[in-house]
Amino acid sequence: MTLAKAERLQEQQLLMTVKSFLIWTFVLTVCWLVVGFPVVFLILTIGSLFAISLQAILPMSAVFIVAGGILCANVLAILFGAGMLTVKGIHPHQVSWLRWHSGQGAPRQKSVYAACPLTCDRPSV
Repeated sequence: MTLAKAERLQEQQLLMTVKSFLIWTFVLTVCWLVVGFPVVFLILTIGSLFAISLQAILPMSAVFIVAGGILCANVLAILFGAGMLTVKGIHPHQVSWLRWHSGQGAPRQKSVYAACPLTCDRPSV
């Protein structure tokens, strides 16, 4: 009985770890595409200059090598980051700036009008 519970607990823990890794992969990909757009633009500019300079040595495959290298480096960086966050045990629901992920919106500000301090605290007559 105890062995069956232990195996079930290990299966659930493995499932939660895989789920956390996949969620972190998605979150880091979205953040990289949205927030890192200027960095991506800079990387692609440097990569295109590198492809032009490499064109003299490898005329047929310079662009393919540079584009594949940039894409592979981005994918590996995202997977490595997701793996590190998963290994450290940080779940995306624990991060305060990821409210959009758990379905919570940003807290709305209440409108404050100039006359509110005069009229809001008094009961209507």
